Amino acid sequence: MRIDAHQHFWQYHAGMEWISDEMSVIRRDFTPADLLPLLQQSGIDGCVAVQANQSEAETDYLLDFANRYDFIRGVVGWVNLRAANIEEKLAGYRQHPHIKGFRHILQGEAPEFMLERSFVHGIGCLHKYAFTYDILVYPRHLTAVKELVAAFPQQAFVIDHLAKPEIRSGKTDEWAKQLRAIAAYPNVHCKVSGMVTEADWHNWRQADLVPYLDVVTEAFGTDRLIYGSDWPVCLVAASYGQSVDIIRNYYSAAEQEKILGANAVQFYHL
Repeated sequence: MRIDAHQHFWQYHAGMEWISDEMSVIRRDFTPADLLPLLQQSGIDGCVAVQANQSEAETDYLLDFANRYDFIRGVVGWVNLRAANIEEKLAGYRQHPHIKGFRHILQGEAPEFMLERSFVHGIGCLHKYAFTYDILVYPRHLTAVKELVAAFPQQAFVIDHLAKPEIRSGKTDEWAKQLRAIAAYPNVHCKVSGMVTEADWHNWRQADLVPYLDVVTEAFGTDRLIYGSDWPVCLVAASYGQSVDIIRNYYSAAEQEKILGANAVQFYHL
């Protein structure tokens, strides 16, 4: 089974301020009907829909799609992990078979946010309900990420988009050192996703991505890497097919079996 383990749906509105003028190509609605033919053209069997807005209404929006479209195999939603009644909320979501885990847009927070007592308490409740956690951060957050994952060795974590290294500038050293330290924790996976939007949108080449693929492959091994297109965000720099080809051009057929499917099935219990 081939899985795209990281993509988004949304109804575009003016409040989506992160979509700048230079990202105008994604200033519109994106629905399952838009994604399905792209999956079929690229030989992808299913996907995991990931939250793009910080509300429980967003989680319900994605779950509604998952209930109506068989190819949406799982949802990574949003829940207020700092809520006093977090266990009640998680128990409620456990009744929905499509929801596999949660994410907060930590890249928009100070690094210390993820180490605050209330947030840490919420993270500590996830394993009890068999939920995963997607970590969306920049390299400046990685010291805090290491502290967080070390505190919860039973919790399944995945780092989104390789922690967004500065591919455009070609920097690798400090990011690579910190990511390798995090990869030492066997409960942490990494998504091979979101690379083109960290590269030069209009002039990137596969060769620009290779040093970063080298690092994550050496650090995590091919059993802990998971493919995601980051569609439709990827469209600012690449087509859907090009995003898949990054994986197909770098990894062997046997490695692709894991990274393009089996690892996501195992991690998200698809």
